[in-house]
Amino acid sequence: MPADEGSLAHRRHVPSRLIELDSLTDRLDLQKIFERNSPLHVDLGSGDGSFLCSLAQRMPHKNFLGVERLLNRVRTSTRKAATLDNVRLLRMESFYAVRYLLPPESVERFYLLFPDPWPKRRHHRRRIVTPDFVSSIHAALQKDGSIYIATDDVDYFGEIKEIAESNSGFAIGEGDADLPQSKFGRIFREKHAPVHWLELRKISPVK
Repeated sequence: MPADEGSLAHRRHVPSRLIELDSLTDRLDLQKIFERNSPLHVDLGSGDGSFLCSLAQRMPHKNFLGVERLLNRVRTSTRKAATLDNVRLLRMESFYAVRYLLPPESVERFYLLFPDPWPKRRHHRRRIVTPDFVSSIHAALQKDGSIYIATDDVDYFGEIKEIAESNSGFAIGEGDADLPQSKFGRIFREKHAPVHWLELRKISPVK
């Protein structure tokens, strides 16, 4: 669902980075939203915005979209992004945004960092990474575009890899890019907990 864009930033006298949706079915007009035509990176489940804003500062020539469902996290991200012209926030379920709102072949890179693993077997159906999700990611990516996925849950990692291997449109790598630490990434690093990375790079249309 869309955020209450009208008041979050204006109450604090800072520029609003929240996207105002006129429709829940029309594809996003990215050039209008960012006021320029630049490669798009999308952080799915962007949390408090730390990772998103760090990336945007590193790469000011690219556009960054954070997709987050929880209002308090969106508010925090909006404050952090207030001075970054290349960041926008969308309060929305990640899968819905990928499948219905992002234009085809519009994204250079996705980031999906530490999605909820729903560890109990009866809850596995709630996991975001499914064959339909991966297919929707494929449709939204440009040729040679990619998604970086990180999880601390070895069971979930194995499931994600199996799903990826069943999709002929991706090449699978280890996803060991030099990226800023996310909030959860810092937590797992401090605990010396292993983090499993995967990069899926779009190589061809799915037949």
